[in-house]
Amino acid sequence: MTKNRFSFILIMVGAFLSILNQTLMTTALPSVMRAFSITTAQGQWLNNGYLLVNALMIPTTAYLIKRFTTRQLYMTAAGLFMVGTFIGAIAPLYPILIIGRMVQALGAGILIPLVNVVVMTSTRPSERGEAMGIVGLALNLAPVMGPSVSGVILMHLSWRYLFWLTLPLMLVDILFAVKFIDNVGELHKEKLNLEGLILSALGLTAALYSFSNIGEAPFLSMKGIVPLVIGIVLLAGFVKCQWGVPHPLLNLRVFKYKQFNLPLIINMLLMVTMYGNSVIIPILVQNVFHQSAFVSGLTLTPGAILTTFISPLSGHFYDKYDFRKMVIIGLSIDIVGSLLLSSTGSASSIMFVVVGQTIRQLGLVLVLIPIQTHAWSMLPAHAIPDGVAVYNTMRQVAASFGTALLVAIISLTANSHINFHMNSQLVGIKISYTLSSLMLVICIILAWRLEKNRTLD
Repeated sequence: MTKNRFSFILIMVGAFLSILNQTLMTTALPSVMRAFSITTAQGQWLNNGYLLVNALMIPTTAYLIKRFTTRQLYMTAAGLFMVGTFIGAIAPLYPILIIGRMVQALGAGILIPLVNVVVMTSTRPSERGEAMGIVGLALNLAPVMGPSVSGVILMHLSWRYLFWLTLPLMLVDILFAVKFIDNVGELHKEKLNLEGLILSALGLTAALYSFSNIGEAPFLSMKGIVPLVIGIVLLAGFVKCQWGVPHPLLNLRVFKYKQFNLPLIINMLLMVTMYGNSVIIPILVQNVFHQSAFVSGLTLTPGAILTTFISPLSGHFYDKYDFRKMVIIGLSIDIVGSLLLSSTGSASSIMFVVVGQTIRQLGLVLVLIPIQTHAWSMLPAHAIPDGVAVYNTMRQVAASFGTALLVAIISLTANSHINFHMNSQLVGIKISYTLSSLMLVICIILAWRLEKNRTLD
């Protein structure tokens, strides 16, 4: 598969731990909110701050991969992740906890695209599906497994141990990496597009701040509309400057490949539903059904088990069968699970939620790896690092904004005191799952336009 399997495994473990931490805190969100006396809208920055910095780092990694060796990048990224984890563990105030999460995300933003580039540049085209299936086992299992692991830990320990228990795992991985990680690819002396980095950072932060305020302030208020307008103007400036420079932060020319764009849009919509769901489930189980964090974690466990077994198979199926049919089947299954969850009532059982979530996860696992592999396989070899950077950046942006949107819906319904003989938060949750179902319908429409397997060498 790769030239050095152990080197690949070490990088993948680092990426797994970084993605695990994206959702590890979602189950702990109610506990953190109580500990620091914050609202749901403020609490979502525990995840959104992480996802935003992650999204900003990923395009920078396209430059870093060309400028520094694999070993140098990995050691730096893993080191940053450990520093952020330590800050989170000792944080006495909520803003410091957010800072720790953001430092974690600096490292994670390098680790995630690094493992993808290593696989795509060191495997034959005919083996990419299988290789990405193995990567998907880590990258797609981690966000599902996070809340489950978190629930078990929180049953016995404080939320701070979600950080303390991560530290030794990453330390062991780093110690092995010092000796065993191989360098992949050739180095090129390029300048960092600092203007693009600043514009994208400020633009995304302003726009996300606007989305995050929807649940606490009217959208047309100064806190809502002004940051959004500023964000749109800055992001428009970012796009303009990327087209006019020889070494852009994000090479937007990959958008000229139609079969790259379609999987990208599908993936972005799926990220909205997937990461939004990782925040909604703990709120549903703990705040609406008044169950423990442990039960909240257990709700996601069957889906995590499914991911473990099916992720490698989904990559293998991409190499062997018409992946378009596989994508449409997976999306259809996801819709069934979303509609089930949208019909959750105050009298529903936890098992009803478990079934709906597990069906959703089955559909997601069948789709995510095939469309990702297809998107990158549609690019010529020299454009793959840029394609990986664009794809993963947009993935994280969608996850961050999607989480803010769905949480805002829950906050809006709770603040408006809507009551249909049920918890007002439950109304918002039902609306969120209905919206997710509509997004999945759009994905199916787009999936019909995907071509059958074809690889550019």
